[in-house]
Amino acid sequence: MLGIVHFPLFLLAVTALNLTPGPDLAYVAGQSIAHGRRAGLLSALGMSFGGCAHTVACAVGFTALLAASPGAFNAIKWIGATYLMVLGARTLLSATRAGARDADAPPTPQLSRGRLLLRGFVTNASNPKVLLFYIAFFPQFVAADSPHKTLAFLVLGAVFVLLGLANDCIVAWVASTAARAVRGKPVVRRWIDRVVGAGFIGLGVRLALTER
Repeated sequence: MLGIVHFPLFLLAVTALNLTPGPDLAYVAGQSIAHGRRAGLLSALGMSFGGCAHTVACAVGFTALLAASPGAFNAIKWIGATYLMVLGARTLLSATRAGARDADAPPTPQLSRGRLLLRGFVTNASNPKVLLFYIAFFPQFVAADSPHKTLAFLVLGAVFVLLGLANDCIVAWVASTAARAVRGKPVVRRWIDRVVGAGFIGLGVRLALTER
């Protein structure tokens, strides 16, 4: 169908990939722990929008052009790395301020729905490793002589995004449930926020070191 080949193998590989710890899972878990279940689920949805953008770009050939251009690749890489490091620094700063606040101080306001979706989208869409994955992985499951390559890439991408979204939502649910257990322990919560912030910075540094 549509020139898609070895589809069961594709499903198996994608499922295994989604279960493997990586930047996406770490980001969703971090947002769930820092801001709650709602933030984690919206971050997962934003990630899936980023995956949709990669899918469309791959289907129309734009991804290959970006990967072939060192300047474009590095620009995307540094945008994503800087964004993650800024988020990490803000989380660390928030934890520090929480430690200095009086017990009667008002709680930190929730992030807006749009902001959470945008954060997830930018985190995924600006990850050049995802871009390279689409280029290296998807063509293996589309017949070289298929007259419907664009549609085949879109179908495979949709399956990949939906499975990833389901997996990320489970991670968000589990992480937020664990975070609730320490809600009444401010000291523990501050240390968790520090670990999450440091983790975001680490992801940003790792992304900055990515080579084509």
